[in-house]
Amino acid sequence: MTEPDSTAEGPRWRRRKEARPAEMLEAALPVFLKKGFAAARIEDIAAAAGVTKGTVYLYFPSKQAIFEAVVRQAILPRIDMAEALVAGHRGPAAPLLARLIEELGGRVVTTDLAHIAKLVIAEAGNFPEIARFYRREVIARGESLMSRVYALGVAGGEFPDLPIPIVTKLIIAPVLIAAIWRTTFAPVDDRPFDPIELIRAHARVLTAGLGALARKDLE
Repeated sequence: MTEPDSTAEGPRWRRRKEARPAEMLEAALPVFLKKGFAAARIEDIAAAAGVTKGTVYLYFPSKQAIFEAVVRQAILPRIDMAEALVAGHRGPAAPLLARLIEELGGRVVTTDLAHIAKLVIAEAGNFPEIARFYRREVIARGESLMSRVYALGVAGGEFPDLPIPIVTKLIIAPVLIAAIWRTTFAPVDDRPFDPIELIRAHARVLTAGLGALARKDLE
């Protein structure tokens, strides 16, 4: 299978072999977001990346594999940074929880990550494997991270001793709703929508409410 000649005007992937997979994934993301998982084709991704279909298959065995790699490249580095932040934190848990909600939530609702979440939700019925992947690789890691912070708050008396699986969903659910609202309803709504203000309000209301419940439990 042949590839295009390497010229000064040729595709960037041809001149930087080690960067090909990452550049293919960068090209694949807008294809998935525009067409959805079902309609996106390997040919579309290859054309967007400036490579042949055969070249794509050299690095990724299937469309599913490409999508999973796109999600990992786009999202997991941000979770890695959040995990490092939690690992190095010293002090009260409530400000840390608020910061995580604002920083992670803010990135989700203001970037292409919102569209990825919408895509997964929209396609989950026909392609449950991408929902399982997203649940395992993204949601589960986010829940684990929030669980650690919440457990610190419970141990320090800042938060009430509520079931952690329930609390983590209370933390994450408004972020997903904000992502859906921004990508689905805000474009057709004549009223302005500020996702960052929503995330900040969520962080403040949640941490204040949890603190109030903890104080009430001590009375």
